[in-house]
Amino acid sequence: MNFLKTSLRCVGLTVGLTILSTMGYSQTTLKTNYFKIVIDQKGYITSMQNITKKPSREFSPVDKPSPLMVLYNAKKRLYNYPEQASYSANDKIMTLRYSNGSTARVSILPQAKYFKMKLLSLTNSQEIEAIQWGSYHTNITNLLGEIIGVSRDTSESVNYAIGMLALNDNTLGGTADIQGDAAPFQYIIHSPDPSRFPLPNDLHEGQVFTLGGNGISDVAFYAHKEPYYRIMYGNAAEVDKNGRISISYQSRDRRSPREVYYSLIPNMPSNRPNHLQVQPIPGVDFIGSSIAFWGSPDSTALMDVVQDIVRKEGLPYPMVNGKWVKDPAAYVPDVLTEGGRYDNMISYADRLGFKAISLYDQGFLRPDRGNDGYIDGKNFEHKPLKFSDGSALSHKEFAQLAAKHNIVIGRTPITNALAPGTKDASPVPSDSIWYQQKRLLAKAINATDTLIYVDDPTHLEEIGSWEGHVKSLNIIKIGKELIHYLGVSESKPYRLLNVTRGYWGSKATFHQQLDTLYKLQVTIDYGYDGLIPNIQLQDKIAEYYADVCAINGLRYYDFDGQEFLFNNGHGYYSAKRFFRKMFERAKQRGLADIRFTGATLSEGSWHYQSIWNVGGGKNLYDAQTREWGSATSQGKDLRDVCYANFFPVGMGGNFPITEKSTVEEYEHIQAMSVGTGSTYSLKLNQQQVESCPQKDAIFNALRTWENARAANAFPSWVKKNLVDPSQSFRLEELDRDHWNLYRLNKDGSGKKLFSKLTRAKGY
Repeated sequence: MNFLKTSLRCVGLTVGLTILSTMGYSQTTLKTNYFKIVIDQKGYITSMQNITKKPSREFSPVDKPSPLMVLYNAKKRLYNYPEQASYSANDKIMTLRYSNGSTARVSILPQAKYFKMKLLSLTNSQEIEAIQWGSYHTNITNLLGEIIGVSRDTSESVNYAIGMLALNDNTLGGTADIQGDAAPFQYIIHSPDPSRFPLPNDLHEGQVFTLGGNGISDVAFYAHKEPYYRIMYGNAAEVDKNGRISISYQSRDRRSPREVYYSLIPNMPSNRPNHLQVQPIPGVDFIGSSIAFWGSPDSTALMDVVQDIVRKEGLPYPMVNGKWVKDPAAYVPDVLTEGGRYDNMISYADRLGFKAISLYDQGFLRPDRGNDGYIDGKNFEHKPLKFSDGSALSHKEFAQLAAKHNIVIGRTPITNALAPGTKDASPVPSDSIWYQQKRLLAKAINATDTLIYVDDPTHLEEIGSWEGHVKSLNIIKIGKELIHYLGVSESKPYRLLNVTRGYWGSKATFHQQLDTLYKLQVTIDYGYDGLIPNIQLQDKIAEYYADVCAINGLRYYDFDGQEFLFNNGHGYYSAKRFFRKMFERAKQRGLADIRFTGATLSEGSWHYQSIWNVGGGKNLYDAQTREWGSATSQGKDLRDVCYANFFPVGMGGNFPITEKSTVEEYEHIQAMSVGTGSTYSLKLNQQQVESCPQKDAIFNALRTWENARAANAFPSWVKKNLVDPSQSFRLEELDRDHWNLYRLNKDGSGKKLFSKLTRAKGY
C-alpha cells in the first residue's frame, strides 16, 4: 500500500491530508484544534473524532457515514448522493460527483476551531432545487439542538458537541425536503438519558406526535410533561430509531416560481396545509451556500467556538450592556408594565438592575407606514403614557427619561401583519401584498355584482391562512378592491360563493374580463388580523421598525405573531432577511442593536434575537410549586428547546410583586434563573408593587443576583445546585466584586455558607 501524507499550515494549526491510493481508494483527513474528520473516496464523512482527549473518541456511527453534501430534486422528491470525491490540497477544494451526472466543487477551509465549507459551483443543476449539507450523523444521544443544528453530549465523561452554523442568509437550518423552509411544530419522542428517563414499551425514539389542544390556543399546544416528549422548533437536528442525533443545513434556489403545500402545524385539523405560491427572488441561489462545521468540548462550545465563528465570519453579533447577547452573563430580566401607570417604572427598573421596560399594557403596535414612524403624531402630541397626577408623556419623552438610567423602552408589534386600516392593507390595499393563488376573471363585473366567475377553481376552496383557517380572512384582491368570499362552485362555470364586495372599507369598482384575481395570504384573527406582504414590502416593514425606534426612542420589541414571517413560503430565509433589514436600517440611523423577544425562535432569528419570553405565569415557571409549568408543559418544553440550542431560557411574563410577595420567593426565582440561564419579564403593576411590605427588600435581593450574574460570578458547579428545586439560597453582596452564597433550611430559616463568589476576569 502506497502512503502519502501532506501537511498544510492554516490559521496557526496543522491540517493533515492523507491519501491512500491502492485500488483507487483515497481519503481526506482534516483537523481543527478540537476536531478531526475523515472523508472517503465517495464523499462521505466516515470519522468524526474528539482530539482534545486521548484516546480520541469516535462520534461517527459505523453503519451511518455522512454525505458531505447532497442534491435535492423537489419535483421528484428525490435526493442525489455523492458517488466520487477528490480533494485538492493546493486549492482546498473537494470535487463531488453524483449519480445524476452533477459535479459540485466545494471549498473546505480548516480554521482553528471550525471547518468553513462553501459550494462554489454545480453542473447539471436544472432539476436541483436545493442542496443539503449532510445529514451529518453522530452517535450522540443526549441533547439535540434542532434550531441551530447541534448534537450535544453534556455528560462529564464525554462533554462534546458537534454542530453547524450557516454563514449566509440563504443557508438554513434543516433538511431540503421541508415545505416552506420552516419545519413542522410538533413533538417527537427522545429520551436525553434512557437510564433516568426510560421510554414506555409503546413509544420509540423518533416517533412523531401532534401538539395538544385544538390547534388554536397556543398555551394548549404544550401537552406532555414527560421528559421524553421533546417539542421541536426546527429540524436542523433529528434523531433516528436509536436516538442518535443527526444535523443538517440546506440552501434553496429561490429564483423561480414554485408552490408549496404548507402549514407550520400540519398534523392538526385546525391547521391543515394550504397551497401557497412562493414569490421568486432574483439572485438568491444555492451557489455560494456556506456553513461552519465544528466539534468541541460542550462546556466551552458557546463562548469559545460558536462565538469565534460568529465574529470571524461577520455573522450578526448584537450586544447588550457591552456583552454578546448569547453570553450567559448578559442575560437579564425585563420589566413588563401592567396597570397603565408609569410614575415609578423607570425607578423600579433602575433599582432592579434591569435594562428594558416593555410597555405591554399599551397593546399592539401595528406596522402602519402611513404615520412615517411617528407613533405619537408628527409633533409627538399624543401622550399615551399616563401618570397618577394626570400628566402624561409620549414614547419619546419617556424614552429620554429612561435613557438617563441606561434603560430602554419597547412595545409589542404584530411583526409583519398588515392590519385593516393601515396604509398597505385598507381601504386602499397595496399591490405588494402576497397571495396564495393567482387566477383570472372569466367575466367582467360591475361595482355591485356578486357573481364572480373565475377561469380555474383549483385551491380556491381552501380557507384563508393555514393557521386556524380563519373564515373572516378569506379575501381576494382585484385591482384596489378587497372581496370576501367563502367557497367556489364545483361545476362550470366556476364562481366564488358568499361574496361580499368592498371588504375592509375598500371601494367596489368595475373589473374587466381577464383581470387578475389574487387569493391573499393572511394571518389569523383574535386581534392579529392582517395581510402578508411580499418580500420587498416586508423589507420596508423591517426598516419601518428601525425608523420607529429612531424617531420615538424605542430600543426593544416583543414581536408577537413572529411566525407570520414564514407565511410567504420562504420560512427561515424570510426571518433572516427581515431582521437583517431592521438591524441594517438601525445602524444607518446610528442606533445600537435593537433588543427583541418574540412569539417563536427559529434558525432565522437565533443570531438577532436576545431572549424568548413567550407566555407566562404558571404555564412557564411556577415559583410556588417550584416546577417548570404546573398548568401545562410549556415551561418544560421551552426550557429544553432553549437550553439545547445555546439560547437563554424564558420564564415568560411572570412573578408579579403583590402585597403577598416575599423575599424568599424572589431569591428562589433568581437562583433558578441564574442556574438554568434564563430570563423573564417581571410583571409590575405600580399599585400592587406599592402595596407590598417587602418591596424594598425584594428589589435589593433581585439587584444583588443581577449584579453577580453580570459579573459572571457563578461557576458551573454552583449553577447545578441552583437548579435543584429542593434547595433554597440567599445571596449577599460584600462589595462590587464579591458575594457570599448561603444555603437555607427547607423552611427558609437559618443559613450556611455555600460558596464565596468572585467577579470573573474580563467581566
